Amino acid sequence: MSRARGPDRDQQRSAQGTGRAQPSRRERAMVEPAEFRSYYGRPIVKEPAWEQPDVPLYLFLGGAAGASASMAAMARVSDLPRLARAGTLVAAGGSLASVAALIHDLGRPERFLYMLRVFKPTSPLSVGSWILAPFSGLATVSTVSLLTGKLRPIGTLAGNAAGLLGPAMCTYTAVLLADTATPAWHEGRRELPVLFAGSAATSGAGAALLLVPTREVAPARNLGLAGAAAEVVAEHRLEHNLGVVSETYRHGRAGTLLKAGKALTAVGAGLSLLSTRSRVASVAAGAAYLAAGVCTRFGVYTAGVASSRDPKYTVVPQRERMAQHGSAVQ
Repeated sequence: MSRARGPDRDQQRSAQGTGRAQPSRRERAMVEPAEFRSYYGRPIVKEPAWEQPDVPLYLFLGGAAGASASMAAMARVSDLPRLARAGTLVAAGGSLASVAALIHDLGRPERFLYMLRVFKPTSPLSVGSWILAPFSGLATVSTVSLLTGKLRPIGTLAGNAAGLLGPAMCTYTAVLLADTATPAWHEGRRELPVLFAGSAATSGAGAALLLVPTREVAPARNLGLAGAAAEVVAEHRLEHNLGVVSETYRHGRAGTLLKAGKALTAVGAGLSLLSTRSRVASVAAGAAYLAAGVCTRFGVYTAGVASSRDPKYTVVPQRERMAQHGSAVQ
């Protein structure tokens, strides 16, 4: 009596016929799923070539300028001249300082001008350049008119136009970072615009709390509270919803900076509740908000650098996405 041929023997004979070795079921069961352990200790993606403190300051100053311009435009409509004046000055000063920080990082001024030669809607860098340049020009025109008292209608029109560009100024840098291959920034592409918008709002509010008398400070207080709430939500998601990449926002120097930013934001929000009654509380709240904005931008930048240095932050998310895609196909 001949013996029944099992599936393993059939597979082996089939393999002999085709010239290819086919693993048996037993062999497949014995092979453990591959897990990422190292990439010979070498980074897979390049570390950001941007310099510190130039680029983190560029992120901070541009956001504060954008929020201040929008706040100044609303203050003009609400007949709050001191708040409008402060917002206008901060918008111009912040945007020009932001451009200076960017040019210093680029090395030569003409490199910034080269970015304006062509407008490419598909390039966040090109779009960002075309947001920053007009915004800076409009804010400067508005400030010159304010300080000289000349061409007031043109100055007001320029200031209001800068206010319309304010939200884009607050958030375009987040899109710019998220468009890179740096894991901490790319994986946080949904959260970073919200975080940058909130941080810009608290920074703009902080500048106003420092400069504006208590009788006109209420809109800045409200803007700061809204920005603080947005920051808390976005930062929590960055620290807990990005899988292994969230480690870069919780640990190391980035974690320390972001924790300091959260603490300072909480202090600023608490003190701002007293800002309409106490000038001292208003100034302290403004200083806390501004310090929080600096810590947050440096923290996000540092998290990106840390994630580019460790290959696991590149490989593990990729493998998780591949596994999810495989499960969806099955």
